[in-house]
Amino acid sequence: MLEPKIFYRELDALLAKIRIEQVGVNFLPHMLAELDSNFGQRLHFKDGRIYELVERLFILSHSDKEDASCFTTEISFTQEAVQLVYKNRSYIFDPPEAGSVFFKADCSQLDSQAAFWIHSPEKQWLFVFSLTDGWIREEVNLFLNSVRTAMNYRLFSDAIGARFGQAIQIQKSLLPADAPVIPGYQIAGRSQPAELVGGDFFDYYEMEGGTFGVAIGDASGHGLPAALLIRDVVIGLRMGLAMEFRTPHTLRRLNSVIQRSTYASNYVSLFIAEIEQDGHLFYVNAGHPGPLLVHGQEIRELAATGITLGFLKDIQLGRNYVHLPTGAALALYSDGIVERLNEKGEMFGIERLKASLVRHQHLESQAILELVFETVIEFGHGAPWEDDATLVVIKKTADPILEKTPADQASANSPAPFPAER
Repeated sequence: MLEPKIFYRELDALLAKIRIEQVGVNFLPHMLAELDSNFGQRLHFKDGRIYELVERLFILSHSDKEDASCFTTEISFTQEAVQLVYKNRSYIFDPPEAGSVFFKADCSQLDSQAAFWIHSPEKQWLFVFSLTDGWIREEVNLFLNSVRTAMNYRLFSDAIGARFGQAIQIQKSLLPADAPVIPGYQIAGRSQPAELVGGDFFDYYEMEGGTFGVAIGDASGHGLPAALLIRDVVIGLRMGLAMEFRTPHTLRRLNSVIQRSTYASNYVSLFIAEIEQDGHLFYVNAGHPGPLLVHGQEIRELAATGITLGFLKDIQLGRNYVHLPTGAALALYSDGIVERLNEKGEMFGIERLKASLVRHQHLESQAILELVFETVIEFGHGAPWEDDATLVVIKKTADPILEKTPADQASANSPAPFPAER
């Protein structure tokens, strides 16, 4: 019997190596060699080999023994011996004849067999060893199960990490890398997911005649399910607007897509606006927090014109209008901004956001965005985000069509009352 302290110390070292070893095409054969060379003599096993499941057959893919001619090369998944390993996760075949399925019929073998099953999200393998005189069941069982658990964890961690990496890249590709350059406007946007990926988005759309569009949305929940749904929303919006569908029609079609969604997250609030060169803004607000239009000390909230997408099969969405005066700043935000908590459990809130926008409205849009984020982060004392947070700032800097006299320009620099909605 092995000295317990030495055995556990060396087993811990092996499990640590499984966690940090670089994964590649030779990862499993390399780990099999580690098991044989470091523990084979002490635990009395040899002849390690790997079977990979391919269309209901376990195929011999690797053997540490130079002469593997006696090993069975194909074993059906339905074989009783295979099912014992599959159901128990590890299994010792004793007496020796119980593991005869791992040998060809014309080969004589007198050794008991030990096997364990490992798997990634896509593949399955059997590790099989021959046990020699002196093996102890408790030691072999502990070893097999410890190694099996560590290898499964590593395979799944790598697979999940790769998938999240792909999801991050997909979401980054959906968010605009840069704001469009529109004469007479400054535009800046930023989205901060609470997890690796999030359920917020924003997007820009350039149209004919100097008109441009902007959208912001927020799927219920956050993380991967919300990100998957947002992907469909972003693509659906782009396709609808590219085909020149009117905005309410496009959103009603999106509502049908969300209704059929099988994701855990299946509600999306959405604000979308078309902005003309002279400041005319037409918008639809499907249950999203109302963007704030700031000009001097006046603040107008662009309230909802319909309900959140996904609640009902058939929805009605209105279309409203507002005018952006020169010098005005429009802030589109998700609730992650205003629902940020401090150490006392207080929310940042809409009033603090309004105050920050009024205080910084004279700055360029990028500076306004950065200062608002900085203020919100400091309010939460730098704690991790509990919800996805998105902010888009659009500032009307000038009328690119009309030439202004010096007197006109001076007048334009003084905040004027908002025109009435129509």
